[in-house]
Amino acid sequence: LGTSAVLKELLSSFVFVVFVASARSGAHTRLPQVSGIKINSLPATAFLSKLYGNVFTVHFGPRKAVVLAGYETIKDALLNHAEEFGERAEIPIFRKMTRGNGIAFSHGELWKTMRRFTLSTLRDFGMGRRTIEVRILEELNSLIKYFESYQGKPFDTKMILNNAVSNVICSILFGERFEYDDPAFLTLLKLLNENTKLLGSPMVLLYNFYPSLGFLCGASKTVLRNISELSAFLQKLFKEHKEEFNENNLTGFVDAFMMKQQQESKKPHSMFHNESLLFSTLDLFAAGTETTSTTMRWGLLLMMKYPEIQRKIQEEMNQVIEPGEMPTLEDRKKMPYTEAVIHEIQRFANIVPMGVSRSTPTDVNFQGYVIPKGTEIIPLLTSALNDELHWKTPHQFNPSHFLDADGNFVRREAFIPFSIGRRACVGEGLARMELFLFFAGLLRKFVFQPPPGVNKAELDLTADVGFTLNPMPHLVCAVPCK
Repeated sequence: LGTSAVLKELLSSFVFVVFVASARSGAHTRLPQVSGIKINSLPATAFLSKLYGNVFTVHFGPRKAVVLAGYETIKDALLNHAEEFGERAEIPIFRKMTRGNGIAFSHGELWKTMRRFTLSTLRDFGMGRRTIEVRILEELNSLIKYFESYQGKPFDTKMILNNAVSNVICSILFGERFEYDDPAFLTLLKLLNENTKLLGSPMVLLYNFYPSLGFLCGASKTVLRNISELSAFLQKLFKEHKEEFNENNLTGFVDAFMMKQQQESKKPHSMFHNESLLFSTLDLFAAGTETTSTTMRWGLLLMMKYPEIQRKIQEEMNQVIEPGEMPTLEDRKKMPYTEAVIHEIQRFANIVPMGVSRSTPTDVNFQGYVIPKGTEIIPLLTSALNDELHWKTPHQFNPSHFLDADGNFVRREAFIPFSIGRRACVGEGLARMELFLFFAGLLRKFVFQPPPGVNKAELDLTADVGFTLNPMPHLVCAVPCK
């Protein structure tokens, strides 16, 4: 982009851009200051980081945050200074939603306890093991039948991919799955989708800048109302699990949590209270549904856009998998091109461009700057996934980013869609399993094509911005492989 185009991008953002020249303050440099930018815009942030460096301050109204741009800077902060950048930022809408409970937005000892319990329990119920692979493959069979029902005619994959991916996390949380036409389940996913969209909307961002104006912000009210409905649905499931609870037959995360509650029932300040159960479950349900299903939608859209890549994946599968068989996790190492494409989908789709904000629990001395205690930190994951120092063609969809000269799969250091450090995604292992099995399994059965009358060149790769970056609404034709 030329300078004029970038400036236009900046000036069309939330307010306008004002740069306050950096000034020496004792032995340390004052952070460059930028006001009111659309920070998840890659051209804007790339332009700003070239002007002011990879560490700079942005002002959103009265709210201030320090942006970390570029892979090396993010790695230095989140790995080499993990403790100093290890807290979660206090974001008003999330504080209002969770009341500081759960995994994603809790702090201190509560967060450490919930994260440790969650990781241990998820492993106990099969995450990363053969047992969860079986569950994913069973869900894949249901998904394939649904796709087959359209007989190659166009349909929207959004809700059905949400259903399938959500059923995997539901099997871990509750020990059960839901039918795709279950009205309560469909309502649950609809509320989740609406919140994902609204949490990245200008009105909710305005609420985060000025929480006292919440009574004027209809979007924030909708988010909170949806959380209330989601909570009511989960409370109903908790009640059923409590009535049928058998300590000798724990069915999933919820039962394991209830067992822990019983074990700590006499502790006056146990962290395993009902609020922790509710919001830990909600965090896992939301995170385990939205990101993977969105990545899958990007993947199928990109296969329609680049049919030659789709053909190459299917040729690779034909070489390593017996006729009539479906890909399993054991096949992954024998399918380097498929693995490269899946990683490139994640990199290119860039669905959580800003990561989730961190916070500094103490004053931090970082790369010559003093960052005060309590400062919000934005690890700009999009800047790592598009870092020109690490990617040959960062703005193109190019699976060779993850292949060496001999065609072997290579995982790149700057590939951090799940973030890194203490607050990295707890479900990364599960998400990687789902992406491989669902994506490869669907391409084993179908060729994905644009609807009749739509040329591949017309397929829009512009992102629909919310809390995550979704593909624009589109239809898919799943034509059975011959």
